[in-house]
Amino acid sequence: MYRFLLTPRWWGINLFAVLAIPFCVFMGTWQLGRFEDRVQTHEQAQEQPAPGNRAAEPLDDLLPVDKVTSGRPATATGRYADQFLVPGRELDDKSGFYVLNLLRTDSGKALPVVRGWLPGKAGQTTVPAAPTGEVTVTGDLQASENAGTAGVDPAGGLPDGQLGMISAASLVNLVPYDVYDAWVTLQDTDSKSTDAKNSGATALRPVPAVAPQGSGLDLKAFQNLGYTGEWFVFAAFVLFMWFRLVRREAEAARDVRLGLADDADTDSA
Repeated sequence: MYRFLLTPRWWGINLFAVLAIPFCVFMGTWQLGRFEDRVQTHEQAQEQPAPGNRAAEPLDDLLPVDKVTSGRPATATGRYADQFLVPGRELDDKSGFYVLNLLRTDSGKALPVVRGWLPGKAGQTTVPAAPTGEVTVTGDLQASENAGTAGVDPAGGLPDGQLGMISAASLVNLVPYDVYDAWVTLQDTDSKSTDAKNSGATALRPVPAVAPQGSGLDLKAFQNLGYTGEWFVFAAFVLFMWFRLVRREAEAARDVRLGLADDADTDSA
């Protein structure tokens, strides 16, 4: 009854089912693994102490930035050099901009330091001056931003002295020295009220560190879980359709054998 499975037409159907079902199962398992990795990362982050409760470590000991070192307090010593304003950044649902200074370390390499956030438009708001002389900063370590980071303006065309993305790639053409592929955000802005009053500037507000991309139970994590279900449904659908076609072909062959249908009717079915 099932000799039709060996016909050339069914070779193609069988080959498709044999390849499609393992592929769908593999893709579903892979997406499930991605979701489980995000859950594990989220649980590890929950177990770790808050950044403010961790001991600061030298910057070079925490590089390169990854899911473990992101958000950790890092220290670096140097002198503030070039300053840039990073427009289009929100804090507590208010529009404003970051104040970023490059800290030239003893090695000559510069660390982007977000000294704080100010409300208003970049270039139209008085900015507190950066400390002079040699300083030691302690800030929460962050990975370089990319086009997918919230608030980033990758289009360019900003006025001189403004920066759309905090990354070594965007700074390398703006300064004549090497830049670390990371940045820190100060939680102690060092913008004392006296300095702000003397300069007529608003005091800087600290910019909270953000979780690294690809970690935590965000929307993408649950998208991975949804894709897992879809791939397993596809595998089940392929198996269901294969059995349905086999059953229909077997019933048609039985009808021919019993004289209830002829071969022409079977072929057209």
